[in-house]
Amino acid sequence: MSREDEAEVLSGSVYARLRTALIRAELRPHHRLKVRDLARQMGTSETPVREALVQLAHDGAIEIKPRALIRVRRLSLAEYLEIRDIRLELEPMAAERALPRVGEAEIAELAAAHDRLVAAEEGGDWPVALEANVEFHFGLYRRSGMTTLTEVLHGLWTRLGPMLSELYPGARPTYAEEHQHLAVLDALRRRDAPALRMAIRQDLIEGGRRLVRHLASLEAAPAADPSNRSRRT
Repeated sequence: MSREDEAEVLSGSVYARLRTALIRAELRPHHRLKVRDLARQMGTSETPVREALVQLAHDGAIEIKPRALIRVRRLSLAEYLEIRDIRLELEPMAAERALPRVGEAEIAELAAAHDRLVAAEEGGDWPVALEANVEFHFGLYRRSGMTTLTEVLHGLWTRLGPMLSELYPGARPTYAEEHQHLAVLDALRRRDAPALRMAIRQDLIEGGRRLVRHLASLEAAPAADPSNRSRRT
């Protein structure tokens, strides 16, 4: 392998690790990213880190500002809702395409991920809850056999993931009846494609309802008056 190929592989590895951290909500909105610190953590030089950050900025997941300020982007409510609208179309499709490829063993894996999510929520272990939620959804979607669709969903979740860190504790998902993940599992067992699509849609809508309200309240809050702030200092 040439030196250029090695550099490309290394940059891709850093990019994948950072993207996973974003998808799993390990990095919160406006979390500052420092090239030197990331290079140290990942055991690389700074060059592949910079290249990965530029790619993530191109993906819309982070922002690079003057004076070397690099941070995770905070989506506006409008951006969040736009991504949700896209997910409402694509994620049910991915689930339905996965249905013929999901057997008892795969359903058991998804059920275990859901149980892990519930246990983490009950124990207040929010990072594990967020990770388990990703495992549940992508454990299903990646079995669709649609590589391009799965990659598109990864891209959407890369931008969305940090916002999901704000689900807990105040915007924790709630459901009118049972958890929609259980409806997903039931539809998979019954091989019911329409019910599966509906369960995925309802999970996105019901599970994110309190988060939408939270984001709306943040945007509605009046900005601090700079003149008042200056008088207090």
